[in-house]
Amino acid sequence: MTDHERDETWPSVLDEVTGALETLTAALDSVEDFTVLLRQVCEQVTQAVPGVDEATVTLLTDDGSPTTIATTSEVVTELDHDQYAGGDGPCLRAARTGKLVRISVDDAADLWPAFAKDAKAAGFGSFLSAPLVIDADHSGAVNCYSARRHGFAELDEKLLDLYTSAVTAALRAYSRYQRAHDTTDQLRTALTTRAVIDQAKGILMAIRQISADEAFTLLVEQSQRENIKLRDLAVRFVDHATGKQP
Repeated sequence: MTDHERDETWPSVLDEVTGALETLTAALDSVEDFTVLLRQVCEQVTQAVPGVDEATVTLLTDDGSPTTIATTSEVVTELDHDQYAGGDGPCLRAARTGKLVRISVDDAADLWPAFAKDAKAAGFGSFLSAPLVIDADHSGAVNCYSARRHGFAELDEKLLDLYTSAVTAALRAYSRYQRAHDTTDQLRTALTTRAVIDQAKGILMAIRQISADEAFTLLVEQSQRENIKLRDLAVRFVDHATGKQP
């Protein structure tokens, strides 16, 4: 690609990247499932980066095991699995090293012959993978597949890097929001649980003229005998004592 052609191409491809990011940003406001967001990333990268025909998102589990969490087709999912079975490949190398990987199917044949053979049979000629590190629980790679033998150039590499950098920032913000939301829910549940147990204790203290500690001990012993959660026992006890129907 000449400098003139590159100058003419940049505005249009940057528009594609911007459009994909705007779509993802809109999804952040309405989607609460992290997996659904990653599927959006997977689908949008085919528009954000020229030459991408199919895409997947690989995530690494706590023990480092990879899984394809999002995909545009089962064909490329199987190619991801080829890499997992072989223990290496573009997506795994990007995920584990934190560096972008760009390679043709012919060059890949020297490194990962089984994967390259299956990829060529499936009609793919080039691969481009970028690391994706969101938080301690979510890291992996965005993986691009092209049908062209030399489908990815340095420009595509820079565009994917730009896209994944912006996506990472957005998903990190979303992840922090979700953690805060989950913590709030846990605190709310804990407060509700404590309140109903205190109510049950208060009723027992009044009925049996016993201390708070003695009332709590009775509740614990009853929950153990019936093998139910202390909160559920407390709710049932309070409902019964107040005449409220369950």
